[in-house]
Amino acid sequence: MPANLTPDYLAAEARFRGAVTTEDKLVALDEMYATIPKHKGTEKLRADIKRRMSKLREKEKQAGPKSKRFNEFHIEKQGAGQVILLGPANAGRSTLVSALTSAQPEIADYPYTTRAPLPGMMDYEDISVQIVDTPAIFNEHTDGGLLSMARVADSVALVVDVSDNGFLDQLEDIRDQALRSKLMLVGKGCDASAHSAGVIYMPTFIIANKIDKPDIEDNIEALREMYASEYDIYLTSARLGEGLEDLRRGMFDSLEIIRVYTKMPGKPADRDKPFTLKKGSTLMDFAATVHKDFVSRLRFARAWGSNHLEGAKIGRDYILQDGDIVEMHE
Repeated sequence: MPANLTPDYLAAEARFRGAVTTEDKLVALDEMYATIPKHKGTEKLRADIKRRMSKLREKEKQAGPKSKRFNEFHIEKQGAGQVILLGPANAGRSTLVSALTSAQPEIADYPYTTRAPLPGMMDYEDISVQIVDTPAIFNEHTDGGLLSMARVADSVALVVDVSDNGFLDQLEDIRDQALRSKLMLVGKGCDASAHSAGVIYMPTFIIANKIDKPDIEDNIEALREMYASEYDIYLTSARLGEGLEDLRRGMFDSLEIIRVYTKMPGKPADRDKPFTLKKGSTLMDFAATVHKDFVSRLRFARAWGSNHLEGAKIGRDYILQDGDIVEMHE
């Protein structure tokens, strides 16, 4: 029986391959086990994941208290996805997090105010997205844990102060540092077939902040000329709240997820809490997410959405779209 591995599983597997610390490896393995389809074709793979988790936990145990030390660069994921903000000093990452979430990072006019990652939850329509403020990236002095954290995120936002005439060099420096850590920050239209072994390809976009500053038109034009064909670019003033609604949508888009709603036969759809899946997920991926028993017991399903007739039957390989409502029958 084929394994039919889901996009969520494959993404977690990529994070496992790129993980550096034992803790990050265990987090990725746990996600792999949670997202792998539960059927006869994956029995051996599930057993192998459990074996690797057990081996890593034993290794951690034998290492003693040293391995249990606090890791400030490990931020437990919450919500529908995690977006890491990377950038140079004074680019406005903390102000953005404060404007988009209820988190209250320390904000000051002097550089290197942020000393440790700080998460906040951003509301977007009917889901929440985790946004993580981070210390500044500073040439070779950047803490390796910062890029390790970015390797296991769901997407990365490169935040720059567009009024700083050196911001283009800063962007290139961040990309180069990431690549040296086998993390490639890729934008729209990345060719998945060109992926190199051992390299994590992370969905990335650019936030050009501080557009309220004077005389920035030439810098914005230069940014677009250099990067618009490769990355989505969002112009913001976190201080004044400009461009934040477009940025919220952009952050959601960067996660490459869809929202799917359930419906019981004869009842209205449950619109309160959607299930979130990776783009490209099928009906059977959704069934496994709702409950493992649906994979073997599902007889048929009906769907409501923009891509098909209302209430039409859909096949097991049907690729779900954002906003679809699915009614499953056992």
